[in-house]
Amino acid sequence: MRINIKKILLCFSIITIMFIIAIFLVFANAKNTVAVLNYHQINDVDKNALTVSVKDFEEQMRYLSENNYNVITPKEMLDAFKNDAKLPDKTVIITFDDGYKDNYENAYPILKKYNLKGTIFVITDYVSLYPNYITWDEAKEMQKSGVMNLESHTMDHFNLLKISKNDARFQLSNSKYWLEAHLKKPVTFLAYPEGDYNEDLKNMLKELKYEGAFTVNYGLVSSDSDAYEMPRVAVFGHQTGNFRRFKQKLEYAPIFIYLQNLKFELAEIGLNRLAGLIYVP
Repeated sequence: MRINIKKILLCFSIITIMFIIAIFLVFANAKNTVAVLNYHQINDVDKNALTVSVKDFEEQMRYLSENNYNVITPKEMLDAFKNDAKLPDKTVIITFDDGYKDNYENAYPILKKYNLKGTIFVITDYVSLYPNYITWDEAKEMQKSGVMNLESHTMDHFNLLKISKNDARFQLSNSKYWLEAHLKKPVTFLAYPEGDYNEDLKNMLKELKYEGAFTVNYGLVSSDSDAYEMPRVAVFGHQTGNFRRFKQKLEYAPIFIYLQNLKFELAEIGLNRLAGLIYVP
């Protein structure tokens, strides 16, 4: 059987053109979007995926500063969307979940050094209780500085879908109450524990005067996003090529989000080998 080289080249060219068009459309639809970076611990002791080393974190923050990224708070983002204001293309939000002590000891001074700002979603019952979590004095200092903005991650980090509605409301309302009482400022944002949520929880947040909530879904936030299920871009540590992965996720987020979704879809229909060939940093 003769191989028709011309047909093969034509097919390859068509596929290449379609792929380029797909990339163009993905990036075009990503205009006026915000990458919400999601960190947890920043230290040189814990060796796990949720811990970024101090050196790696500083390298990442220096990159944001030197490359003129526009770093804002969740409130500033939603206000811009509500007022139909166009955000700069390179706009990011830096978030930390849980309220670890190293956020104060390591992340806070680095953000201050590079004139950046972050948001910590705090588990309020852990504050001033466990030694590896921040104290209320540290929380007050960071909030007062304007470098760190503190918001809610509930009282005890229970999965809100695995407890009663009354208990979920208690977690949401009391964490907000205690943060506002200590910090003397409105608390209007939440990060869902374990990223789980449903319509009942979203309605509960609205009733309690929260303005928005963040998930652990991989994606960018836009003016079209549901403010009560905003996605984030997780930043992992203790991998090879951490800085390369960070830059890829940050600069090419639209295409990697597309590839991540494709990877999940292939795995769901049983094409695991094919899904495994798709690279997502």
